[in-house]
Amino acid sequence: MKKVEIYTDGACRGNPGPGGWGAILVYGGARRELSGGARETTNNRMELSGAIAALSALKEPCAVDLYSDSKYLVDSVTLGWLEGWRFRGYKKGSKPVPNADLWEELHALLLTHKVTLHWVKGHAGHPENERCDALATAFADRFLSPDGDGEDQ
Repeated sequence: MKKVEIYTDGACRGNPGPGGWGAILVYGGARRELSGGARETTNNRMELSGAIAALSALKEPCAVDLYSDSKYLVDSVTLGWLEGWRFRGYKKGSKPVPNADLWEELHALLLTHKVTLHWVKGHAGHPENERCDALATAFADRFLSPDGDGEDQ
């Protein structure tokens, strides 16, 4: 099984507002950067979208070390919250769990790949996290430009 490192980050200009995500995939000596976003979204949706896009880019099942500064993403998987939400039909008490659509998509990818999630402190000089943040914020800012050339991805 190939071993891949993935770094992800999400950003939002307002919450909700224009948002972006960035991801870096590293395999051997190869490195690939991805980014995307949405015109009206939340930071948490962008954090999840970056991880989903990166894992979806893998062409075969891989052993993945995924690094994120999102406690929302990392804790939800590593502390078992995601499994509990799925068991209860994506409900927390009587309220729906936010972003259930993305959590379900992520869950399927976690079954495809052997993923170990790692939390890194954001904006603390971690080179790949800083680059992912730059990719995410640049994509979000495209929606703010006068011609609004950002395209939801």
